Amino acid sequence: MSAVRKQSSAPRDTRKLILWATVAVVVIAVIVGVGWASRVPKAASEAPIQAHLKVGDVAPTFSVATNAGQFDLAQVSTPVLLEVFATWCPHCQRETAVLNQIATKYAGKIAMVAVSGSPQGMDGSSAETQSDVNTFGQQFAVRYPLAFDPELKVASQYLQGGFPTIVLIDKSKKVSWIKDGEVAASDLEKAIKATI
Repeated sequence: MSAVRKQSSAPRDTRKLILWATVAVVVIAVIVGVGWASRVPKAASEAPIQAHLKVGDVAPTFSVATNAGQFDLAQVSTPVLLEVFATWCPHCQRETAVLNQIATKYAGKIAMVAVSGSPQGMDGSSAETQSDVNTFGQQFAVRYPLAFDPELKVASQYLQGGFPTIVLIDKSKKVSWIKDGEVAASDLEKAIKATI
């Protein structure tokens, strides 16, 4: 009788061992997942600041120092393409290719400026710096003016739901188009043609 009892408890012990091993794996996966999530920068769809700007609104004036000199919206006589970006944002990084094409194709017809709008730097944990913006420009071969805005003044006026936010401002200084997230070159060109 005792031999039968020992045999029937063995499968039960194996099941307990498998159950505890499964629980341990799940707990470890949760701990690793939470740790990893805390290291990853905010998703591109999240913005620390959200302005409530609409098409047709008068564009808030701003002036920033860029890598190409001072940019003052009030002094610009052409339409303007403004990008509010984050150096850590993969969508912003990919969008540089589209904006480089636009900068080349519409040189002299529109003024362009990209202004940093995130408190986080490229590493996702420290504050954004001028060095981050310079590195971003070099790493992605940016051919339009970049500005570091440590006080996030431009972002507080223009940033919508996420990075990047692209705003077209017409000659009369009104917002003619605004979009957050990556924009296809064809969609952006259509909006530019309607603005100029």
